[in-house]
Amino acid sequence: MGGKPLFALNISALPAMLPLEMMQSIIRGAAEKALEAGVVIAGGHSVKDDEPKFGLVALGIVQNDQLLTKSGANPGDRLFLSKPIGSGVITTALKRNLTSPDELADAVAWMKRLNREAAQLAVEFGVHCATDITGFGLIGHAIEVANASKVGLRLHYPSVPLMKAAEKYAYAFTFPGGAADNQLYFGSNVSVEGDLSINLQTLFYDPQTSGGMLIAVPDQKAAQFQAQADARGIPMWQIGSATPGSGITIQAK
Repeated sequence: MGGKPLFALNISALPAMLPLEMMQSIIRGAAEKALEAGVVIAGGHSVKDDEPKFGLVALGIVQNDQLLTKSGANPGDRLFLSKPIGSGVITTALKRNLTSPDELADAVAWMKRLNREAAQLAVEFGVHCATDITGFGLIGHAIEVANASKVGLRLHYPSVPLMKAAEKYAYAFTFPGGAADNQLYFGSNVSVEGDLSINLQTLFYDPQTSGGMLIAVPDQKAAQFQAQADARGIPMWQIGSATPGSGITIQAK
């Protein structure tokens, strides 16, 4: 949201039977990523739970005039996405022992990538509308932007970046249960132009772990925004635009 994280707290709920080495790896991984983000781990809380859970509570600062919210998109804005989608369908394929090491490594590399540079670029360009793509999938979080901003969003399927093998496992329909939940909840707000199979449509509802940012950039700044992202090596794809109206339209071609 345009802020700078400063401190974080570990929140863990782990089974007592979980191997100590696994617990250590979870906490070490979080500490390494926090260090990369310039964040100090200032403590935390832990409880025993039968189902393993772990996360970080982040504390930081932000300038009021630099806030990136869901309500700032305007008709004509160009929509940019900073990471490919597909982590849900790929990690579910992993649980079914279907993925290759290369396919898994690609998904993990994207999930480990910070959104810091993309957010900084948005702030530099005076952008005021952005959100991250996580459990509600690309469609769910796009609808949140559309509703908060009182606009419609058009998403161009061929322009949306996909992780390696995302389409492969979409055709195998190894989606997590959350994809069906997202489609059931958000689907009434979505229309499809052209011929797009239900498998590929479902990729837009695929819950993401550590997904990228969806950023609405004013049309007059879009070309320079993309050029700066390319010059700095920041992944960024233009995937659609904001329009008058409401809801989401997916263009198949």
